[in-house]
Amino acid sequence: MDDRYGTDVLAGDWKGAGRTPVPTVEAVRDLVVEDAASGFCGAVTRIEAQTVELEDYFGTKRVFPLTGSFLIDGGAVRLVVPARGPAGRSRTASGSFAVGDQKARVARASRIFVEGKHDAELVERVWGDDLRVEGVVVEYLEGVDDLDAIVKEFRPDRGRRIGVLVDHLVPNSKESRIADQVARGPYGAHVLVVGHPYIDIWQAVKPARVGLSAWPSIPRSVPWKHGICAALGLPHESQADIARAWKRILGRVRSYSDLEPELLGRVEQLIDFVTEP
Repeated sequence: MDDRYGTDVLAGDWKGAGRTPVPTVEAVRDLVVEDAASGFCGAVTRIEAQTVELEDYFGTKRVFPLTGSFLIDGGAVRLVVPARGPAGRSRTASGSFAVGDQKARVARASRIFVEGKHDAELVERVWGDDLRVEGVVVEYLEGVDDLDAIVKEFRPDRGRRIGVLVDHLVPNSKESRIADQVARGPYGAHVLVVGHPYIDIWQAVKPARVGLSAWPSIPRSVPWKHGICAALGLPHESQADIARAWKRILGRVRSYSDLEPELLGRVEQLIDFVTEP
């Protein structure tokens, strides 16, 4: 006969029944988190036994209790003081293992082309160490309108390939038509054109890194970067203003984790293509 009173209903973790456990994350320097109570979002700049200091996109610093409620990419986390374990292999900003005491390789004949200066700076920020080890040079085109002519002048072959990263590479766009033209051309087998869906490389930075929940939609009548600067409360009257705004955004990028996966995969694909034996 079953003992209907034999089970202690208070045994075990009855208080936590049905609750989703909150993951624990070490509060390492440059980790970007959001304080759930105030909405303040910033990178970790200092960590102590009971507090964590965050610095936001505008350089404002605030200190919060380490036991507070924090979010990473919208998900709740519990911050803890980083463990001081034995030193392991360090990693580059792209997440790959760093190669210690190795000089930069002599540049390969192959190249990676990107649309503009901002694209090149972002690729350098995250993949620069990897590219130097592989001997890959990144150049910028100032747009892709003349890509077909550039490819024909470069005359790529199996040992001298071209990889191209294009903004706003979506079906039926100008960029997609140019990419198709290159692929059908005489050098198509030695050229790889890939792209991300964003209007500009700025959008490849996760919006939370600059204090936004999402990148705003800008009317076609407004220059896109001007509209973004206005949304961020930044000056945008001159090209110098735009350049300073980009430097602020770029300054929030510490590693691959600050970028959208739609860009990460494409850059890795290009590096593989131009370094393939």
